[in-house]
Amino acid sequence: MTAKFPSGSTMVRTAMGALGIGVGLWGLRLLLQAVTGGALLRLPLWLGGAVVVDDFLLMPFAIIAGFLLTRWSIGPDRHRLVTTVRTTILYVGITTLIAIPLLIRQGKGVNPTVLSRNYLLDWLLLEATIVVVGVLVAIVQRRRFTFRRSRASSGLIGGR
Repeated sequence: MTAKFPSGSTMVRTAMGALGIGVGLWGLRLLLQAVTGGALLRLPLWLGGAVVVDDFLLMPFAIIAGFLLTRWSIGPDRHRLVTTVRTTILYVGITTLIAIPLLIRQGKGVNPTVLSRNYLLDWLLLEATIVVVGVLVAIVQRRRFTFRRSRASSGLIGGR
Protein backbone atom coordinates (compact mmCIF):
# COMPACT_ATOMS: atom_id res chain seq x y z
CA MET A 1 0.00 0.00 0.00
CA THR A 2 1.46 3.32 -1.06
CA ALA A 3 1.15 6.51 0.91
CA LYS A 4 -0.56 9.39 -0.83
CA PHE A 5 1.40 12.61 -0.89
CA PRO A 6 -0.27 15.90 -1.63
CA SER A 7 0.22 17.12 -5.17
CA GLY A 8 2.38 20.13 -5.94
CA SER A 9 -0.60 22.36 -6.64
CA THR A 10 -2.22 21.43 -3.32
CA MET A 11 0.97 22.30 -1.46
CA VAL A 12 1.26 25.61 -3.30
CA ARG A 13 -2.37 26.48 -2.54
CA THR A 14 -1.92 25.58 1.12
CA ALA A 15 1.25 27.67 1.34
CA MET A 16 -0.42 30.63 -0.38
CA GLY A 17 -3.42 30.36 1.95
CA ALA A 18 -1.17 30.25 5.02
CA LEU A 19 0.81 33.22 3.70
CA GLY A 20 -2.41 35.18 3.09
CA ILE A 21 -3.70 34.45 6.59
CA GLY A 22 -0.33 35.45 8.06
CA VAL A 23 -0.22 38.74 6.14
CA GLY A 24 -3.83 39.47 7.12
CA LEU A 25 -3.11 38.86 10.81
CA TRP A 26 0.02 41.01 10.61
CA GLY A 27 -2.01 43.83 9.04
CA LEU A 28 -4.64 43.48 11.78
CA ARG A 29 -1.91 43.71 14.42
CA LEU A 30 -0.50 46.85 12.79
CA LEU A 31 -3.99 48.36 12.59
CA LEU A 32 -4.71 47.70 16.25
CA GLN A 33 -1.34 49.20 17.25
CA ALA A 34 -1.65 52.31 15.09
CA VAL A 35 -5.30 53.25 15.57
CA THR A 36 -6.82 54.51 18.81
CA GLY A 37 -9.96 53.04 20.34
CA GLY A 38 -12.19 55.90 19.18
CA ALA A 39 -10.89 55.61 15.64
CA LEU A 40 -11.52 51.86 15.70
CA LEU A 41 -15.15 52.57 16.55
CA ARG A 42 -15.41 55.05 13.65
CA LEU A 43 -13.74 52.66 11.18
CA PRO A 44 -16.88 50.56 10.47
CA LEU A 45 -18.83 53.78 9.86
CA TRP A 46 -16.21 54.93 7.35
CA LEU A 47 -16.14 51.52 5.64
CA GLY A 48 -19.94 51.45 5.55
CA GLY A 49 -19.91 54.92 4.00
CA ALA A 50 -17.52 53.67 1.33
CA VAL A 51 -19.90 50.81 0.52
CA VAL A 52 -22.89 53.18 0.33
CA VAL A 53 -21.02 55.62 -1.93
CA ASP A 54 -19.90 52.75 -4.14
CA ASP A 55 -23.31 51.12 -4.42
CA PHE A 56 -25.49 54.22 -4.77
CA LEU A 57 -23.23 56.70 -6.52
CA LEU A 58 -20.43 54.99 -8.42
CA MET A 59 -22.18 51.83 -9.60
CA PRO A 60 -25.11 53.63 -11.27
CA PHE A 61 -22.60 55.91 -13.00
CA ALA A 62 -20.58 52.88 -14.15
CA ILE A 63 -23.71 51.09 -15.38
CA ILE A 64 -24.92 54.15 -17.30
CA ALA A 65 -21.45 54.71 -18.79
CA GLY A 66 -21.27 51.04 -19.82
CA PHE A 67 -24.73 51.21 -21.38
CA LEU A 68 -23.88 54.37 -23.33
CA LEU A 69 -20.55 52.90 -24.43
CA THR A 70 -22.27 49.73 -25.62
CA ARG A 71 -24.87 51.75 -27.55
CA TRP A 72 -22.08 53.85 -29.09
CA SER A 73 -20.06 50.77 -30.06
CA ILE A 74 -22.84 49.45 -32.31
CA GLY A 75 -21.67 51.79 -35.10
CA PRO A 76 -19.32 50.60 -37.86
CA ASP A 77 -15.76 49.85 -36.68
CA ARG A 78 -16.46 51.37 -33.27
CA HIS A 79 -16.38 48.04 -31.49
CA ARG A 80 -12.60 48.08 -31.84
CA LEU A 81 -12.37 51.13 -29.59
CA VAL A 82 -14.52 49.77 -26.78
CA THR A 83 -11.64 48.10 -24.93
CA THR A 84 -9.52 51.24 -25.10
CA VAL A 85 -12.36 53.48 -23.93
CA ARG A 86 -13.33 51.11 -21.11
CA THR A 87 -9.72 50.83 -19.94
CA THR A 88 -9.31 54.60 -19.97
CA ILE A 89 -12.53 55.07 -18.00
CA LEU A 90 -11.46 52.36 -15.54
CA TYR A 91 -8.06 53.99 -14.91
CA VAL A 92 -9.61 57.44 -14.49
CA GLY A 93 -12.12 55.99 -12.02
CA ILE A 94 -9.53 54.09 -9.99
CA THR A 95 -7.14 57.02 -9.72
CA THR A 96 -10.04 59.31 -8.79
CA LEU A 97 -11.11 56.96 -5.99
CA ILE A 98 -7.55 56.90 -4.69
CA ALA A 99 -7.25 60.70 -4.90
CA ILE A 100 -10.57 61.63 -3.26
CA PRO A 101 -9.30 61.41 0.35
CA LEU A 102 -6.24 63.49 -0.54
CA LEU A 103 -8.36 66.09 -2.31
CA ILE A 104 -10.78 66.33 0.61
CA ARG A 105 -8.06 66.53 3.27
CA GLN A 106 -5.90 69.05 1.36
CA GLY A 107 -4.20 71.36 3.87
CA LYS A 108 -5.95 69.87 6.91
CA GLY A 109 -4.63 67.64 9.61
CA VAL A 110 -2.08 67.54 12.39
CA ASN A 111 0.98 67.16 10.17
CA PRO A 112 0.96 69.83 7.43
CA THR A 113 4.12 68.44 5.80
CA VAL A 114 2.34 65.25 4.76
CA LEU A 115 -0.28 67.04 2.65
CA SER A 116 1.72 70.06 1.48
CA ARG A 117 1.37 69.35 -2.25
CA ASN A 118 -1.26 70.69 -4.61
CA TYR A 119 -3.14 67.41 -4.99
CA LEU A 120 -5.86 68.90 -7.18
CA LEU A 121 -3.34 69.96 -9.82
CA ASP A 122 -1.49 66.63 -9.56
CA TRP A 123 -4.75 64.69 -9.91
CA LEU A 124 -5.86 66.76 -12.91
CA LEU A 125 -2.48 66.20 -14.60
CA LEU A 126 -2.73 62.46 -13.95
CA GLU A 127 -6.26 62.28 -15.35
CA ALA A 128 -5.27 64.33 -18.40
CA THR A 129 -2.29 62.01 -18.99
CA ILE A 130 -4.52 58.93 -18.79
CA VAL A 131 -7.03 60.43 -21.24
CA VAL A 132 -4.29 61.54 -23.67
CA VAL A 133 -2.72 58.07 -23.63
CA GLY A 134 -6.16 56.52 -24.19
CA VAL A 135 -6.79 58.82 -27.16
CA LEU A 136 -3.34 58.05 -28.61
CA VAL A 137 -3.93 54.31 -28.30
CA ALA A 138 -7.33 54.71 -29.98
CA ILE A 139 -5.74 56.69 -32.84
CA VAL A 140 -3.00 54.09 -33.32
CA GLN A 141 -5.56 51.27 -33.31
CA ARG A 142 -7.75 53.12 -35.78
CA ARG A 143 -4.88 53.83 -38.17
CA ARG A 144 -3.52 50.30 -37.92
CA PHE A 145 -6.94 48.84 -38.71
CA THR A 146 -7.50 51.27 -41.60
CA PHE A 147 -4.05 50.48 -43.01
CA ARG A 148 -4.64 46.72 -42.84
CA ARG A 149 -8.07 47.02 -44.37
CA SER A 150 -6.88 49.23 -47.24
CA ARG A 151 -3.93 46.95 -48.09
CA ALA A 152 -6.06 43.82 -47.94
CA SER A 153 -8.78 45.32 -50.10
CA SER A 154 -6.26 46.57 -52.65
CA GLY A 155 -5.17 43.03 -53.45
CA LEU A 156 -1.65 43.38 -52.04
CA ILE A 157 -2.25 41.01 -49.16
CA GLY A 158 -4.10 37.80 -49.85
CA GLY A 159 -6.35 39.48 -52.37
CA ARG A 160 -7.38 38.18 -55.77
